[in-house]
Amino acid sequence: MSTAPFIHESAYVDDGAQVGAGSKIWHFCHVMSGAVIGERSSLGQNVVVMNGTKIGNNVKIQNNVSIYEGVELEDDVFCGPSMVFTNVINPRSAVSRKDEYRRTLVRRGASIGANATIVCGVTLGAYCFVGAGAVVTKDVPDYALVVGVPAQVVGAVCACGVRLANGDGELTCATCGSRYVAEAGFVRTATGAA
Repeated sequence: MSTAPFIHESAYVDDGAQVGAGSKIWHFCHVMSGAVIGERSSLGQNVVVMNGTKIGNNVKIQNNVSIYEGVELEDDVFCGPSMVFTNVINPRSAVSRKDEYRRTLVRRGASIGANATIVCGVTLGAYCFVGAGAVVTKDVPDYALVVGVPAQVVGAVCACGVRLANGDGELTCATCGSRYVAEAGFVRTATGAA
């Protein structure tokens, strides 16, 4: 059974924006025409979603986040409070660069910590975890844990969000039992794993 989206009375959702069933748009948000938001997603207070953006199902965007043109969030993404996306590499107030927006893709299940900055043109891999305050300047592999300025890979995380043991070989999540294989710094699900 689907439910209509909830849109707080102080939020603006422009004509032409698409908001999926069961999604919630809270205080002082602005969703512009041409934005697409999937089902069961939540936009916290003071979130801006620009035209030409796509947000998947079950995405959680915390307070004070702007989703700029060129950003795509797949299903089950988490954006922490006040984290930042950019869309131009070399902005200048007096120089229009709208034709230079770079695509930023956040793959399924990724989590971005509070106050992190994601420089445009990168892909955040599936189920990766970007630590609070990190500055991401290059692609992040699936299941990678990145922290720091600039962000560096310091480990791996399970799809459930728990940190996995470091090193190559077979890894099992101590919390949910999911199995992975780590090789040369890249992690993938083990064959036959759930």
